[in-house]
Amino acid sequence: MTTIGFHASHEQFSPAYLLKCLKRAEAAGFEDASCSDHFHPWSERQGASGFAWSWLGAALEATKMSLGVVNAPGQRYHPAIIAQAAATLAEMYPGRFWMAVGSGENLNEHITGEPWPAKEFRHRRLQESVSVIKALWSGETVSHRGAVSVEAAKLYTLPPEPPLILGAALTAKTSRWLGGWADGLITAGKKSEDLRDLISAFREGGGEGKPVYLQTAISFAPTEEEALAAAHDQWRVAGLSPDELADISTPRLFDEVCSAVSPAAVSQRLRVSSSFEQHLDWLRQDIELGVDAIYLNHVGANLAHFIDVFGERVLPALPRRLQRNRANEN
Repeated sequence: MTTIGFHASHEQFSPAYLLKCLKRAEAAGFEDASCSDHFHPWSERQGASGFAWSWLGAALEATKMSLGVVNAPGQRYHPAIIAQAAATLAEMYPGRFWMAVGSGENLNEHITGEPWPAKEFRHRRLQESVSVIKALWSGETVSHRGAVSVEAAKLYTLPPEPPLILGAALTAKTSRWLGGWADGLITAGKKSEDLRDLISAFREGGGEGKPVYLQTAISFAPTEEEALAAAHDQWRVAGLSPDELADISTPRLFDEVCSAVSPAAVSQRLRVSSSFEQHLDWLRQDIELGVDAIYLNHVGANLAHFIDVFGERVLPALPRRLQRNRANEN
């Protein structure tokens, strides 16, 4: 059965508002949640930058949901610090915290003043960082020299069991690479055929039997015009390539580069519709791919409307809900 979760976008909304929305989403029937971990928003129009790791503790305490965060250890964050932060959350809330890791974006990482490295180095740094994190979670004293450096680090507060570390991928090449060492895969919403290829690459690379999570950016509003306007205003970055997303350094530069991205181009990359039936059909297609969890990232400002309508009309109609209800009846 596929879990349907709520995605909290720290680039767009204040931490206090996101916490209110998370509790509303749980009451509406969303089962789990994920959040982003940005220092800067994608656009000056978004204008938020809450610290995910502070928020996660409050979110786990305020709900019974499982929560995950998409993180980039290695430059802005030292992997030993991420290991400590994650271990603390997992010790307080056993079985409810997971994390996903990626090689990061210059948008967030350039703040350290270090040069933004090539993708090949970023991948090596990421894999080394995950090795350090897992070694610390196992109770080892870790010293390491390579793309990251660690000297005699040991965690004294360990969780009952280590959290999952999923690998984030936007291309089949990266997905295949992650299959060999990540605990699972998380990717962003694409067309069904593209997602199928990406998931297949992960499994062929060693990820057979590991969980696959999907984060899907959507825009839902009372009218098609409102839904498209919100998507174009808030998520023009959908029109950029993975390399552009990784390399552009500031929200202002993103706004300049995205100024030529048309509403039509955004609607080709995001799921934009005022029809809950259309969103339901898209979700059914995702579920048919066999993904374990889908996290809905609603990019429009009216999160309450999205949560309430999806809770009432969409979530109860999904196949995995019917299966779960039958299981409960038996």
